[in-house]
Amino acid sequence: MQSKTIYDFVVRDADGKQLSMEEYRGKVLLIVNTATECGFTPQYKGLQALYDQYCERGFEILDFPCNQFLHQSPLDEQGIKSFCELKYHTTFPLFAKVDVNGENAEPLYRYLKSQQGGFLGDDIKWNFTKFLVSRGGEVVERFAPMTTPEKIAKYIERYL
Repeated sequence: MQSKTIYDFVVRDADGKQLSMEEYRGKVLLIVNTATECGFTPQYKGLQALYDQYCERGFEILDFPCNQFLHQSPLDEQGIKSFCELKYHTTFPLFAKVDVNGENAEPLYRYLKSQQGGFLGDDIKWNFTKFLVSRGGEVVERFAPMTTPEKIAKYIERYL
């Protein structure tokens, strides 16, 4: 049996539509679990700056809201989308709210964690954990929540 790649997963967008990760083949991806009421929420500004800087070169940010950490993402997807667009002027894709840990973890997140484990085990410890995926679909880096988007730019450059 062939092992899975990131392109074998299907996720739901913020409107509930199924989307194959195959849509992102050949792009550098930054996949982030986010929350609207977190101390790291201002990172949306830096994420949008990265997106603006690199999107024309084949870079995408995939935003997966998560309410698992102190319920810091209480809004529904449309509320999250409105919040992000109005407060941070985000234009990168927003997906359906997911769990990133536990028995109901989004399969894509199980895969990401299996490819790049964390400091103390594979579980995601908090909102704004970031995974960088190369154009070839390899999960090449994992960044802790406190790693700001600005510090990730040099890694994105490496894979573009």
